[in-house]
Amino acid sequence: MDEYRFFYPIQVRYGDIDAQWHVNHAHTVTFIEQSRFAYLMALGLFDGKNYFEVGVIVADLHVSYLAPIEIQQNVRVGVRMARIGSKSMTLEYLVEDAASGQALARAETVMVAYDYHSRQSIPVPARWREIISAHEGRTF
Repeated sequence: MDEYRFFYPIQVRYGDIDAQWHVNHAHTVTFIEQSRFAYLMALGLFDGKNYFEVGVIVADLHVSYLAPIEIQQNVRVGVRMARIGSKSMTLEYLVEDAASGQALARAETVMVAYDYHSRQSIPVPARWREIISAHEGRTF
């Protein structure tokens, strides 16, 4: 699987730059987080208003930094679902230069389906599986 069907544009801000004059690693993680929320909202799985209703929580995060991201660089983040288990989902991310497609970072998060009111993991809702499968063009 090497196709991303969802991309989120990122505006690199002056405040994202560190003393080495490239985007700080923590800000790259923020780019990934922004893109994940945009993906969920684009699929209609989260309304972006009530974070107690987001339905997932981060269990694991891995990032590989491949090239520096610089000020005024136009970047975009590809987001795709790689796996859906009984209570967890694995998302993959590609941070790339928007013009050239050069890979700048790759990441993966394991998200656990979560009820913030009861503070417990829950099964991935069947509705989520259906919507994500339709978007990604494959069955989970």
